[in-house]
Amino acid sequence: MSWPQAWCFSQPISRCVADVPLSWTVGLLCCLRGAAPLLPTMALSRALRLLCRHLRPSSALLSSLPGWDRSLPTEKKTAAKWKEKKKSREGFSLPGCSWEERLVNMVTPLWRLPYQEQLQVKYESQRKILQTLASRLEELGIDVQKPGGLCCPLRPVVPSPVINGYRNKSTFSVNRGPDGNPKTVGLYVGTGRARNIVCVKANHLENIPPKHKQVAQCYEEFIHRSPLDPCILFHEGGHWRELVVRTTSCGQTMAIITFHPQELGQEALATQKALLKEFFTCGPGRVCDLTSLYFQESTMTRCSHEQSPFQLLHGQPHIFEEVLGLKFRISPDAFFQVNTGGAEVLYQAVRELSQAGGDTVLLDICCGTGTIGLSLAHKVSKIIGIEVVEKATEDARWNAAFNDYRVVRAIRNCKSIRRLLYISCKPEGEAMRNFLELCCPSDPGKKLAGEPFAPTLAIPFDMFPHTVHCELVLLFTR
Repeated sequence: MSWPQAWCFSQPISRCVADVPLSWTVGLLCCLRGAAPLLPTMALSRALRLLCRHLRPSSALLSSLPGWDRSLPTEKKTAAKWKEKKKSREGFSLPGCSWEERLVNMVTPLWRLPYQEQLQVKYESQRKILQTLASRLEELGIDVQKPGGLCCPLRPVVPSPVINGYRNKSTFSVNRGPDGNPKTVGLYVGTGRARNIVCVKANHLENIPPKHKQVAQCYEEFIHRSPLDPCILFHEGGHWRELVVRTTSCGQTMAIITFHPQELGQEALATQKALLKEFFTCGPGRVCDLTSLYFQESTMTRCSHEQSPFQLLHGQPHIFEEVLGLKFRISPDAFFQVNTGGAEVLYQAVRELSQAGGDTVLLDICCGTGTIGLSLAHKVSKIIGIEVVEKATEDARWNAAFNDYRVVRAIRNCKSIRRLLYISCKPEGEAMRNFLELCCPSDPGKKLAGEPFAPTLAIPFDMFPHTVHCELVLLFTR
């Protein structure tokens, strides 16, 4: 196979990963035909670095758009969604409703519906999003409405090939359980704001695979044996914190344990790491058959490898996944689609929609470990991208692919880009602003000199069965 020429740029963000909104989980694919001479490497690098400093759309630009109400969606809708989310998280305290039922209703609210009905619910949700986009564009004087008030044709939701136990990554917390046990490993019911958090074991959740539940159960057994307290509130002390489990279809398992050092010295920390390693390699935790066991000392809610390095206690530094016949390396904090089978279906569709040819230059934006770029590598002449997570960039280099983030304005102003695929798991959030910035009338005063894009086709993919979430692929052309 002849692989295309490629570069990989990294723009690390020196702040806690938890600060990044969920709506930033997007991907952008831009196809340029015969455009390599128009994209000098250094010029593109500078442009993308500049745009990475402005990850969100310009408020000045948005306020200048005709008919744009600055309170929508950021204030009114955000407030409404917060109230709705709060009710959904706190509203399962119905008489006779067990803690397990409350958790399953919160995490997988569609679990009671037959799968075909779940897909219909998601289709209606995506239809409303496209109607909203059509209305916003109309306010800008752009008539894009199609039958049903949509901005473009909407295909049926593409089902996930795996419905139960599809998650390849799960995060478990440590807190007080329904019985008051402070060393319960599970997921939260309730909110910190309402001070009614209860940690409930996830054994009954259908979207979490048995291997993840097994590792969580073993971790709970380990911290029960430990004389150290769990860290529930940082200022109250304690040490044992969350557990992240990652698995692959190749049968590999990675466990990452977060630990608050408090005032412990290096010798005491070394003792805890040794005990943890012994438990999972020689003790009861050996049944988990871990490929990698990581330990992270963290004094923050969540932080990156750059802020607090992941320490390998046992096994291999990476696990490997296979997608569409390609092999990918995964680090502890690298982004990878949580539904591997669903990702394969998604990437196959992206291949077709991209219409990539031998003279195509592919900009793969925000691609994590490079999965989408590599799936198209044999079809294009060049791939270029950038990533904000430095470790993901290292993985992408190893995978011979690329990464990046938010290049909406640069894409708009690059005349060679005629086709754009926007992939988002939360199109109703910040992505909606990007859609408007891509499609609004040209405004040289706001550095939007390029011809506007138009939404052409929307395809939802069910990457998260039993939940209300959906991955939307939106094709823009000009």
